[in-house]
Amino acid sequence: MIKTLIVDDEPLAGEILETYISQVPSMELVGRCYNAIEANEFINNNEVDLLLLDIEMPQLNGIDFIKNLNISVQVIFTTAYPEFALEGFNVNAVDYLLKPISFDRFLKAINKVKVKSKLNSGSNIAEVDIDYIFVKADKKLVKILYSDIIYVEGMKDYVIIKTESTRVITLQTMMSLEKKLPPELFVRIHRSYIVNFNKLHAITSSEVEVIEKNQIKALPIGKNYKEVFDAVIESKRL
Repeated sequence: MIKTLIVDDEPLAGEILETYISQVPSMELVGRCYNAIEANEFINNNEVDLLLLDIEMPQLNGIDFIKNLNISVQVIFTTAYPEFALEGFNVNAVDYLLKPISFDRFLKAINKVKVKSKLNSGSNIAEVDIDYIFVKADKKLVKILYSDIIYVEGMKDYVIIKTESTRVITLQTMMSLEKKLPPELFVRIHRSYIVNFNKLHAITSSEVEVIEKNQIKALPIGKNYKEVFDAVIESKRL
């Protein structure tokens, strides 16, 4: 669970964020403060993973508050002022949400938090206890090693799992398969594609390239998946 603290002096804005949090099963609202002074006291006495932090507040603004915070916590700024965006990212904010905040945009920001949490925890291939998956195909259960999967392609109610040597067609949705694949190894880049990080050959602003049967194949990056994908790749860059 992502233990979340709302820090915002606007009651309506806080209520909207509370509603959004209640709709995300992996989030837990642990408190709500109306200024940075209250937030500082709360954080020093409670476990907090994520701050949903307004910038323009009385006494101390959100950016100055983060600059002086000695406790490690992820931050998403929530503000009506776009001019603070650059400074917000300079203090390592996960994301910067402009009010009014849509639920779709809120969810994208939370997905970034999840990705960063997994990376900070040191998750890697060696920590994946099970290195295979069974899928039903041709009236039997087929065992497929994660390391063999290049990418997964969605085709309505079916998915096609492309491996080094073959392809397996199974009756299930992309969403159901995505939940079964370890996020340390796989990322969804498009409503129709999931790729194996270890099989990426190159990346452009709109596509990823993989090697399939000794040939380069380009797969599109969907605009609804680009922010999370870019965040993951940025964390892996030298």
